[in-house]
Amino acid sequence: MLIPLGNRVVILPARTEEKKGSIYIPDNAKDGTRNGKVLAVGAGRVTNDGKLIPMTVKLNDRVWYGNYTGSEYQSEEGRVIILSEDEILLREEEKEIPTCPVIMES
Repeated sequence: MLIPLGNRVVILPARTEEKKGSIYIPDNAKDGTRNGKVLAVGAGRVTNDGKLIPMTVKLNDRVWYGNYTGSEYQSEEGRVIILSEDEILLREEEKEIPTCPVIMES
């Protein structure tokens, strides 16, 4: 089990290999941003006066990060990326399904 320290995040990269003709183009050969699922989150960043700033990302969030950010690590889950929360570009919120009120007739 990976437990990141401070404001670090462990991300399982999404697989998005592309095929051009008979050649596969892996993720690391593409420019731009990558995305993945958050597997583990540290406690947060500690300021100079000792206050803890909690993380804004949480487990299972889908996040986007730059192509050349973070450090790769091989774990039981596969290849993961370890990066600081500052390197995350955006977080996708899950869409809430609106609920319909139940109308009971008497």
